[in-house]
Formats: sequence, structure tokens, C-alpha cells
Amino acid sequence: MSLLVVGLSHRSAPVSVLERASLSADAKVKLLHDTLAAEPATEATVLATCNRIELYADVDKFHAGVAELSTLLAQHSGVGLEELTPYLYVHYEDRAVHHLFSVACGLDSMVVGEGQILGQIKDALALGQELHTAGRLINDLFQQALRVGKRAHSETGIDRAGQSLVTFGLEQLAVNVPVAEWAAGKRALVIGAGSMSSLAAATLARVGVCEIVVANRTADRAERLAEILVASGTGVSAVAVPMARVADELTRVDVVVSCTGATGLVLTADDVLDAVSWGSAPDPAPQSPAGLEERGSAPDPAPQSPAGLESVDAAVVARLVAAARDGGRLADAGAARTISAPAEADGCPVGPDGRSALTGVDANSLELHGTWADQGEAAAQRQPRRTTRTQAHATTVRLALLDLAMPRDIDAAVHRIPGVRLVDIESLAEASADAPMAADVDAVRGIVAQEVAAFGAAQRAAHITPTVVALRAMAAEVVAMEVARLDGRVPDLDERQRAEVTQTVRRVVDKLLHAPTVRVKQLASEPGGAGYAEALRELFDLDPQTVASVSRADAADPMNDDDPGRAS
Repeated sequence: MSLLVVGLSHRSAPVSVLERASLSADAKVKLLHDTLAAEPATEATVLATCNRIELYADVDKFHAGVAELSTLLAQHSGVGLEELTPYLYVHYEDRAVHHLFSVACGLDSMVVGEGQILGQIKDALALGQELHTAGRLINDLFQQALRVGKRAHSETGIDRAGQSLVTFGLEQLAVNVPVAEWAAGKRALVIGAGSMSSLAAATLARVGVCEIVVANRTADRAERLAEILVASGTGVSAVAVPMARVADELTRVDVVVSCTGATGLVLTADDVLDAVSWGSAPDPAPQSPAGLEERGSAPDPAPQSPAGLESVDAAVVARLVAAARDGGRLADAGAARTISAPAEADGCPVGPDGRSALTGVDANSLELHGTWADQGEAAAQRQPRRTTRTQAHATTVRLALLDLAMPRDIDAAVHRIPGVRLVDIESLAEASADAPMAADVDAVRGIVAQEVAAFGAAQRAAHITPTVVALRAMAAEVVAMEVARLDGRVPDLDERQRAEVTQTVRRVVDKLLHAPTVRVKQLASEPGGAGYAEALRELFDLDPQTVASVSRADAADPMNDDDPGRAS
């Protein structure tokens, strides 16, 4: 076995480099084809996720393999080799196996113990099989990695050590509030309909959002995801919209999760600024994202009572206060905001239906409400509401954004917009660095060590098998030749006598070969045992072409093929 892995991940490279080094679907295909065209590699596949890019290959030369695989990664990722090299790591043979098994168990994930990586490993194997770049070693390795990952999750409590990236991201958005409590009654927009976006939508439905809007460039996939969500039994309402409607939907939702394969930004800072500004009273001096950057992260001034409050109909204000007290969702000129109940009752007998409470309210009053809901606690003389807050501003979070894409979908500058909270891959990496490790992690590490030793032994034993088979084939040929000579010298032997002589000679040969072949398999399964196959070939003068033909026949034997279903 000469397994080599060259790659980079969130542990070795900053997010800015990972973002630029991401591989598109076409780039993966070209990378694998070029890897096999390179001299050192005989088979290969690529594992590319949001947090890692790793190229696995069976090579016959270590140094040449490292140089070639590093160069190919740089060429196809779009990051120059000189810039990429400091962030690359290299694992060889047993260490490469240990690395992949650790990855499969979630030990190397940003969120320790998450199970999504198993699906990504399965996809990497399927790609290698589809392109015929994965041979016996890659197939055996990735099939076993899937089994090891499943074993770790079934035999230990590694699931308690971490969760999916989606759940972890939602926890970061909710800050110190339970996710289910934070999500209850919210409207969500999911951009994308791939595996990660689908997981995000399912998670949002499970934690209790009331409505999910799915936007995707392929309408059929968005509609299909919406149908699945409606049929999930969670009670969530789900609809699909075209990507052109994203800007409109931003004004109506509380939460956005985006994970697409776009190479550019899906949501700019201006898009988000327009959405959170819509329906609210304008600031005395509206700020663009650039202006916000110049302002820095200083807290906004203390909220002031909106101008002209004294002239507003007291009944309108009373109804707004009552709706807020009951935790209702307030129609805001077509938009929806979730606000918390006040600490003190305002004594207005209005039912919990915030929408009916606002029936007949004119546009000016709605504009007042937009200001009151975000800044005007003082207008109703209430205590501050319990709510999540942005990292940079002490203002109510009106729009929570979770960006799970790599490269990013959402402009990082949006975190400077008051009322917006952004969690992306980079902030998740920082948060997970301080996450506690469960005791079960040690048990998983033990499983990985056991499985690495077993896999290495099996591969080394398999490596010597063709040599043993060729040796026994040579011995059988010698027996056949000697029996033929005996027929020439003793032609009067009948069939029974000839069969007895032949069987006796075969038994002698088998007994002579039994102990050496069993022992050489045992020795070959130990670290450093690869040389025993070569020694056997030298001692018995075995033809290398014969051994190679046995290897090819063994690889082509359908009885020896891995069951594709084991990867599921």
C-alpha cells in the first residue's frame, strides 16, 4: 500500500484561503483525470467539502507523488502553489488511513462528532467510481472509512460531542437562548436546495419555525424541497420562489440560511441593508455599507422617542403594545417582525392575533410601528426586551443570517449593519475552537486506532496473496510435470494407481508449502512486512509477470468486488 493524501482544511488554513481554494464539480473531474495522467498515481479520488480539500492517491513514488499532487491542487483550485504550500498537509500509508478514518468519525470536523461528513465521503467514493479513477485501494479505503464512521456513531456517544454544522450555526444565532425557543414562530428563507440547504430547511422545520421559503435557481428542486417540508409532519408552511424574489422575501423573514454553489455573492451588504431598512423609519443620516464601515462598531446612540409621537392616535399605540405583550407577529406593511413580550403589562384588552390588531392602521402608523418595534421601548415606557443581539451593535436583531457556503454567499460586511447578525464558516470555526470535547471522543480514537491497524494488516496480507498464489501455481505445475514423467516411465499404471501417486505428490508439496506461506502472510501483515513478498519471489524465482497477472485477475474477479450497497 502506498496511499498518499495531500490537502488543506480549516485546521491548517484560514477561511480566506479555503474559500479561494474551493473546487467546483467540473474542477473535481479535471483534477482526478489529471492526477491519473500523472506518472506517480495509479488511482485517486478527491474529498472536497466546505472545510477541506483532500486528494487521495495510490502512488509508487512518495516525493514525486507529493510534488505532483500539490501542483495539481494548486492548478485546479486557483490558488498559486507558493501561496498554497504553507497550508498543505501530507499523510502517507498508515497515517493517511488514520487521517481518513478520523475524518469519517467526525474527529477532524469543525464541529466534533458531526455526521454529515459520512455523506461527503460517500460522494467522494461515488465520484471516483463514476470516473473509474478509484481502484481497489481507494474503494477498500473509503468503504472501510464509511463503516468505521458508522461504528463510531453507533458504539459511542460521539453524537453528544457535537452536532451538525446547521444546528451549531443556529445555536450561534440564538446566542444564549435555546434554539427551539428562539426559532418559535419565525419565518425563514433558505437559499439553495442542495444537501446542506435541505438539511438546514429540515432542521429549521424541526426546531419550530412557522414558515420556510425556499429559493433556488432550479425551480423544480426548490418546489420538491418545499413539498417534502410540508409533508414532514412538523406543521411548517413551505413555499418555493424563484431567485429573483429573494430581495422581496428578505423583507418578510427573520432568518436566512444560504448554501449555494455560486462563485460570487448571493446577498450583498446593500441587499441586506435595503431589507432591514424597508418599512422602518429612516435614520436621520442613512448609512451605506461603506459608511457603516467608516463608523466602525461603536454602539448606536440610546433610542429616542419617535418625533411626532404625541400626535399619534393613542388607540393605535395601545394595540401595538398589546400585540407585542402577547408575543404576536406584527404585519409591517407586508413585512413580519418577531418581537418579545414586554416585562410589564400595558392593560390593553387586545387578543393575541397581532395581524387582526393592526387592521385598518394607516401607512404613517405602520411606519411609526417600524420605529417603535426596533428602537422605541421608551415610547411605550417598557423594560428592554429579551432578544439576541449582534456582535457589533447593541440593537435588536431584525435579521439573522447563517452562511454555510464556501466560497461565502453573504457579504461579510453585513455584520456592520445594525439589526443584523451574521454567522458564517469563519465565525463557526472560532466558536467551535472553544467547544467542550465529550469523553466519548477518547473511545472513538480507540476505535480509529484499532481499525487502522486492522486495515493495514489486511492490505499488507492482500499484497502478498498474489505472490503466494503464484508460488502454489508453480508448485502445481511442477507436480503435473513430474506425474507426466512418471507416466512415461511406468506406463502400466492403472487409473487408480496413477491417481494415488498424483495425490501423494500433491500432499507432500502442500505440506512443504503450508508453514512458509502461512508464516509469510503473518509477517507481511505486520508493519514493515511488505518486503516478504519480494523475498518470496526471489527465493522461488517467481516470474514477476505471473504475479502481476494473478493481481489483475484477482482485481477483475467479480466475486472479489466490494458491494456498492455497503457505502450507503
